[in-house]
Amino acid sequence: MKKFVVLGVLFVLPLVAYLFFASGVHNFAKLPVLNEAVGNLESFESLRDEDVVFKGKITILGFLGNGIIDKQGNAFNLNQKIYKKNRGFKDFQFVMVLPFGSENAAKTLLSELDNITDVSEWKFVFGTPERIKNLFKSLNTPHKLDANLASNFVFIIDKNNSLRGRDGKIGKEKDVVFGYDASSVADLTNTMDDDVKVVLAEYRLALKKYKADRKEK
Repeated sequence: MKKFVVLGVLFVLPLVAYLFFASGVHNFAKLPVLNEAVGNLESFESLRDEDVVFKGKITILGFLGNGIIDKQGNAFNLNQKIYKKNRGFKDFQFVMVLPFGSENAAKTLLSELDNITDVSEWKFVFGTPERIKNLFKSLNTPHKLDANLASNFVFIIDKNNSLRGRDGKIGKEKDVVFGYDASSVADLTNTMDDDVKVVLAEYRLALKKYKADRKEK
């Protein structure tokens, strides 16, 4: 009898464990899509006179407004907790939206960030107040821009211009997470860092599958 118990532990338990983790991978492999109709950046001008787009990029989108100095701490938090860890991913970028007239302040902030790490994937784009409001509205979240056209919240936009986040249906999560509070190191560390990893892992797996399929043909 003992032999059967031992055999059961040796063979059945690993199988159960595999099925459990396989189920977890299936359920958590992708961060939910919350909005498939996020606006674009066609009406914005970039700081470096380059084309900045969402399509084909995994983007962290933020709104710094016309009082950058008030959001400088947010930028440094994001740089340390999110950007530095993931900047090696080919299609990963940060896009910060500001109103026209904030160009010099943006250059100063970019220079300060550059003292810490390579900031080639930090993109600053500028537009009119109306365009900024329209872009923010297209996210379709409960968050609001303040009087300076700024927000503490940043958002994950995938390669298809879709907003990613938590839909309240995963595990013990009850609240929908549309964005991440850049003023909170805890939120960036405990929530956003994990979600960015999930999105990047999703595209890494997709790329590996694509390469494997190409080899088979």
